[in-house]
Amino acid sequence: MHHHINTHLFIIPKNHQENLRHYTLKPKKKGMKPPPTSSSSSTSNLIRKARLSPYLFTLLAFTLFVTILYGQDLGCILGQFDLDVAPDRLPPTPKKHYKKLPFSIAEKESSCDIFRGKWVWDPLNRPLYQESECPYIQPQLTCQEHGRPDRDYQFWRWQPDGCSLPSFNASLMLETLRNKRMMFVGDSLNRGQYVSMVCLVHSLIPDEAKSMETFGSLTVFTAKDYNATIEFYWAPFLMESNSDDAVIHRVSDRVVRRGSINKHGKHWKGVDIMVFNTYLWWMTGLKFKILQGSFDDEVKDIAEVSTEDAYRMGLKSMIRWVRKNMDRKKTRVFFTSMSPSHQKSIDWGAEPNGNCYNQTEMIADPNYWGSDCRKSIMEVIGDVFKKSTFPITFLNITQLSLYRKDAHTSIYKKQWSPLTPEQIANPVSYADCVHWCLPGLQDTWNELLFAKLFYP
Repeated sequence: MHHHINTHLFIIPKNHQENLRHYTLKPKKKGMKPPPTSSSSSTSNLIRKARLSPYLFTLLAFTLFVTILYGQDLGCILGQFDLDVAPDRLPPTPKKHYKKLPFSIAEKESSCDIFRGKWVWDPLNRPLYQESECPYIQPQLTCQEHGRPDRDYQFWRWQPDGCSLPSFNASLMLETLRNKRMMFVGDSLNRGQYVSMVCLVHSLIPDEAKSMETFGSLTVFTAKDYNATIEFYWAPFLMESNSDDAVIHRVSDRVVRRGSINKHGKHWKGVDIMVFNTYLWWMTGLKFKILQGSFDDEVKDIAEVSTEDAYRMGLKSMIRWVRKNMDRKKTRVFFTSMSPSHQKSIDWGAEPNGNCYNQTEMIADPNYWGSDCRKSIMEVIGDVFKKSTFPITFLNITQLSLYRKDAHTSIYKKQWSPLTPEQIANPVSYADCVHWCLPGLQDTWNELLFAKLFYP
């Protein structure tokens, strides 16, 4: 309990400030005789002082009383009077202790920016698993199975400037998730990161002790012996929208309902480690439609706002939900930044009318920034997050992913519908330059998540 002392009680009359100098604390000089220890002697001296200065006696008696009552250090109280107190008599300044975030095993906060660095060729340690060994990868991401002729995109490792990423430890990850839930919430890019995480840990679990099931918008991987789940929840805007069907969601005229995050949020309660993403689905143009009422209303009240304002509304809703439903002492929340696409070859200085199709090398320019990544959206993220009272770990994967025009699924994936002769004649027209092959880039995203979870 903190007790507050009214300092106005300690105002010293000017005519008694001279007497107070007798009680200024000074270091003891060498050879100086110790003060008399006789109680009678000290008592008589105190009485004589009191006769000279009744104000001073009252002051000292009150100070002694407060010191005993409140447990305050005498030096601290005297310090309120700006007395000449010897430095070696003052209490030591308490050291600031590193306050660990939940799940952290680091002894101190990392000073290294793990999102700034370069890609290095490392065929000895990459990939972290084989495509054929992970049965959970959706056919939209299995590039080797669908005929991709090269594998170079699998052999790159992210190397931060000035430090190294800790190796992904699947055993530590599973032990940490024992009796817990980890959930990825967002769009298909977050689903790719979710599947990557499952692929990174599943080989330690016997076949009979693991399962993956889908219940509408929710997909759950269960590690039975650990009583742990790694989950994905489809919510491309986080809030209720007309694109919420996990299978049929290709809607050109996208609408999000204001104040509706609990529609999905009720399925997220009780999660211990949460990983959000939302970006690509908001990028429909300069304006975005916001529903004021309900999707059930016969006449819908729809307002158009700037994409930045709509996105800000979504992030603020997410943070409000986190603040109300997550325990900062026991849980962690991550937010993955925008995943870039490589739709315009002119962005990286190549011939126009191309895209990621047939790209097998990454972009070498360290300052490259594609036209599809809106810096205004990054500014919104920074502005909203810096005002959050709940600690949210930002996984800034945008710049390191911008270099990787070689890592997209391109044409090497299961197609949603049969290709036309015109498409077959022009592969650029149907190349997927949004999603990423697995194993591949998104395994690095999870290495970064692992590093920030255990060594923030």
